[in-house]
Amino acid sequence: MSVIFIRMSSHPGAPTPMENGVDPAGVTPNTRDGETEVLGEAEDCRNPTEVEMTQLVMPCHANHLGELSTGQMLKWMDVTACLSAERHAGLLCVTASMDDFQVEEAIKVGQAVYIKAQVNRAFNTSMEVGIDVRVEDLSTGNQKLVCMAHSTFVARSLSGEKVQLQALIPRTSEESLQHTLAAERRRMRLAHADTILELVHSCPFQDVTLGPNVDYGKELVPAARTRVHSVELVLPPHANHQGNTFGGQIMAWMEAVATISASRLCRAHATLRDIDMFQFRGPSQVGDRLTLKSIVNNAFRKSMEVGVCVEAYRQGDCSPASLRHINSAFMTFVVLDDNGDARTLPRIKPYAGDGERRYREAIARKKIRLDRKYILSCKQNEVPLSVPWDPSNQVYLSFNNVLALTLLASRGAWELVSVQNGIKLYSCEEGGLLSFRIEMRACVSAEQAFLLLSDLQHRAAWDKHYQKCSLIQAADEDDAIYSVESLAIRKGLRPQDFVVLMSRRQPCQTSRDPYVIAFRSVTLPAAPPSPNFTRSEVLCAGFIVQQLNSSETRISYYNQATPAVLPYISKDIAGLSVESHALFLACKTFLENNSKL
Repeated sequence: MSVIFIRMSSHPGAPTPMENGVDPAGVTPNTRDGETEVLGEAEDCRNPTEVEMTQLVMPCHANHLGELSTGQMLKWMDVTACLSAERHAGLLCVTASMDDFQVEEAIKVGQAVYIKAQVNRAFNTSMEVGIDVRVEDLSTGNQKLVCMAHSTFVARSLSGEKVQLQALIPRTSEESLQHTLAAERRRMRLAHADTILELVHSCPFQDVTLGPNVDYGKELVPAARTRVHSVELVLPPHANHQGNTFGGQIMAWMEAVATISASRLCRAHATLRDIDMFQFRGPSQVGDRLTLKSIVNNAFRKSMEVGVCVEAYRQGDCSPASLRHINSAFMTFVVLDDNGDARTLPRIKPYAGDGERRYREAIARKKIRLDRKYILSCKQNEVPLSVPWDPSNQVYLSFNNVLALTLLASRGAWELVSVQNGIKLYSCEEGGLLSFRIEMRACVSAEQAFLLLSDLQHRAAWDKHYQKCSLIQAADEDDAIYSVESLAIRKGLRPQDFVVLMSRRQPCQTSRDPYVIAFRSVTLPAAPPSPNFTRSEVLCAGFIVQQLNSSETRISYYNQATPAVLPYISKDIAGLSVESHALFLACKTFLENNSKL
């Protein structure tokens, strides 16, 4: 039983971003140069690609515990997301991948599931679709978020060729935010496989997750016990309207065999908690035979990783050379006791060769999962604010750096504090944190301003607080770590120093995104604290640079005050205003004096 709603609005005659008050830069303060935002949830501002599915969970959808199987949920999510993608493309679409996601809440028989999907951004030939899954207890009316996921879809012509997609224009502040972050998530997808390989080959892992008091000689379970092999025949009910197997159906079969492998480890029903990215390597069609293989790659203290591989072949030709790789995925399971707590698991004894490789790779993936969860869940008012930097978490730190600045810039509660010489100072207080935005216009190209402001070694030329700045490490062309020495907050205190990660982003060629330069503190062994300085931290700061016309660029600087300096700022807002205007007037002069590329 299902109900699908498609919220429709015609593309022809649809309002432009500025007609709706949405800045194409993805930055939507509540006022700008006397213009008032018109953002809201009116029906005509809805994303025209939005699709909603409503499902009542029946016994046929559930496992033996009376809970909705994750595989069934994946099928519903894939169908909803596919319909959304096809709304935008106007063509048939296929699933290319689904990002990592976590299942936060078990869904029971008799509850209602609401799945909403909408296209966040269209790139050249692919698009990202955001998916939200909520559950409602019909007896109480209470709703909870179950999971959030992002899928990538590719549009195909009737001849099977990839199709150039039309750009998606954001219509609300939330859509502008997701539009910007979609580019960052795409960046992480592309870097994920390389990050795993580098981590496995460059870092000497030791499995110390069970602790020093565990007898490593006991409960070694041969990996062979957890191996599962299954074959599925793709029938018309398993296929979409193109004759290709539904991505969600394949994911459901993968979840089923992975659950059996996980349950075999300790002879108890296993519960799926996390799924790493599903990435489809190729299509399969009605009549194909799909072979699914799963095995426990590694068992940690209270969780295990199961690897699943899917290959396809046609009837009468099942030789190894004819097998087509369809998909691979890694799933994290736990085994719960009667109180709902995760049980301690036995250790796994891997196969020699490939089994040992998978064992080591599982440790690498676990480290990345933990790093990602820690980085993305850090609360901004907690101290210490900085996170240790290393190559394995670089992509997530960089993403979080840009994410924090983008979220700060998208706030709508900015209040104008003062205006001097065309430079505007805004403030915003939310969640016990005080933030500032300084906005100015300069006669310099956005690209040149971006290059000058993203190199902190230039900052001493216009910022009197920067006494010394040196490059510690250039991680890649868009991320670098700097050591900064600055003046003391007040007399009698030692001067401050910072270790700062700079993450910069240029706009996509086909978009009107702004240039972004984000700063945050990190911890680096090569730059330990010095007794001559007070090691300070940057919570969230950076520049949003937007080209306005052929000769003028708008530059917005954001800074979120850390708990350590907040008391000093709060007591002297007037002094801060005077100093900020003088500082950014010097910045404007510096940029215009160096305006030539």
